[in-house]
Amino acid sequence: MKFIVFYKVLIRDSESGDLNLGSQLWRRMWIPFEEDEKDPSIWFLDHNYHESMFSMFKRINAKEHVVGWYSTGPKLRENDLDIHRLFHNYVPNPVLVIIDVQPKELGIPTKAYYDVEEVKENATQKSQKIFVHVPSEIAAHEVEEIGVEHLLRDVKDSTISALATQVTGKLTALKGLDARLREIRGYLDLVVDNKLPLNHEILYHLQDVFNLLPNLNVTELVKAFAVKTNDMMLVIYLSSLIRSVIALHNLINNKMLNKEHEKAEDAKPTAVPSVSGS
Repeated sequence: MKFIVFYKVLIRDSESGDLNLGSQLWRRMWIPFEEDEKDPSIWFLDHNYHESMFSMFKRINAKEHVVGWYSTGPKLRENDLDIHRLFHNYVPNPVLVIIDVQPKELGIPTKAYYDVEEVKENATQKSQKIFVHVPSEIAAHEVEEIGVEHLLRDVKDSTISALATQVTGKLTALKGLDARLREIRGYLDLVVDNKLPLNHEILYHLQDVFNLLPNLNVTELVKAFAVKTNDMMLVIYLSSLIRSVIALHNLINNKMLNKEHEKAEDAKPTAVPSVSGS
């Protein structure tokens, strides 16, 4: 079975700022791509199809222009640099975005790259292009956020309470925080073992994080945290009690109503059919 990947072209309005995947995915072009299963260096990308489709886009909105391309990866492939070199014909500095359509880890399922020329220390070696990671985020305009919120209201599961949803969200956030802390620890271990070079910018950010952490050795702060936590737990406890009492009250009312209906049914006179004599 031949493996086929569909590459898309990102198109952005010239008046917008940074590349925003949340809104730009609405305007995309699918470009068929095919490669040899045995030799990845043999591939075909229908750039003529891209040029014809882009010319049609320009007729509708002349402000749009190509900023890069993205694929369903989920990782960088051997021939991505060759494809990226092809997109230099349409934009000076194209952006490659790898989108994991089946993410197995928490966080944003996208990774953005651009290519730079790496100069070898040995002058006899030829320089080559490499991919460099670009920080990215998924965002949306206010109008799009409102539309998504209205859509989620229609597909909301009524069997799940708001409290359960909030707890699930906090649990997911804590799992994401744990994954990020483990990633930071792994990076620092590699730096200590001299397996990775020291990056002062990363250390500056880590220092800012540590400086912003609250000092839990202060008695007043610990007491304030305890009071706030107890107040929140008290509200949750009272809410659970009230919810249980209301549910029990509704159950009793339902049983009383059913008994009244049964008594009313029993009190109705039963019609006896008349039998005609022979």
